[in-house]
This record gives sequence, C-alpha cells and structure tokens, in this order.
Amino acid sequence: MPSTNAMSDTIQAALSPEPSEGDEGSEPPERLHLDILVEEGDWSAFEPIEETICAVADIVARRFDLANVEVAVALSSDERVRVLNRDYRGKDKPTNVLSFPTGSAVLPEGSRRPLGDLILAAETVAREAAAENKPPHHHLQHLVLHGLLHLLGYDHETEAEALTMEALEVELLAELGVPDPYGSHSTAEA
Repeated sequence: MPSTNAMSDTIQAALSPEPSEGDEGSEPPERLHLDILVEEGDWSAFEPIEETICAVADIVARRFDLANVEVAVALSSDERVRVLNRDYRGKDKPTNVLSFPTGSAVLPEGSRRPLGDLILAAETVAREAAAENKPPHHHLQHLVLHGLLHLLGYDHETEAEALTMEALEVELLAELGVPDPYGSHSTAEA
C-alpha cells in the first residue's frame, strides 16, 4: 500500500480539474483535497480504496461547487469506532461511519477550508455489505457520501430531513453507477 503522502498526492491529482489547452504551466484550482489514513482494520475487500473514495468526493465537489476544501478520512476498525461512538455520541457500539464537522474558524488567506473528519469501521462496513448483498465498494461509496453530506450540514433527525438526504444520496450514487441503497434490493432490516 502506498504511503499516506503518496495517497494524498494521488488523491489530489484525481480531484483537481484537468487544465484546459492553453493553460500549460498554470495550476488548476483545487476542489476537494482528501487525506486518507488507513489506521486499522482489513480494507482489502474495498480495493482500490483511493479511487473508490475519490469518485464520491469528486461528485460531491462538483454538485456543491466546493473549492479549496479538505476532508480527513480515517479507515479504522470496529473497536476504534466503538470508542469514538461511545465518547462522542454516548452509544457504546461500533457504527459504520462517524462524521466530525469542523467548526468555523478564521483561516489565513489561501488556506484550505477543513470540512471535517470521517472515520469508518472496516468490520461493520464489510458485514453490512455482505448482509445487504452489495458490492463492498458500493457500500463504502454510500457511507463516504453519507458522511460527506453530514459534513455539509445534512442530517436525518426528522423524517423530512431523512427523505431529503436519502434522495440526494440516491441521485449522487446513481452518477457513480451505484444502485439505490434504500431500494427494495436491500435485505437489511432498518
């Protein structure tokens, strides 16, 4: 697996728009920078992990016209996510994805604006994908999208919020060729 710095370089290249003809030598504007860190857990079922996650980030960056922003994505284990879920949400169990939005802060001009952090639990994500008969990378893309939408202020605390967020997820996932995760093809119970 490439080093974290090599991953960041690969991800940065994947998310920056290509320069158009005549722009030789000029840097394209940065859209959404990802820092992906594999902390713990077996993520081999989700390979190619960088491309899987970058595809989602690019769709979100285009939809929301994000410029010069960054998100940290930690790929971890059930145990690590369980501890965070307990400490920050009062739920002593692992979950698939946690989102930690960054508060607004005054940043130096030219700095990337941090949206926040996502942390995913390998065992839970793999177990859910298997239980729902979904390709692992499709389920990972759904969860990364779900987490990014939380960082952008979407939530599902009320039925109206949930319907809005789910509709957006379905629409954006369709652009990636991922079937409706809330459709009748799913065998998971709510």
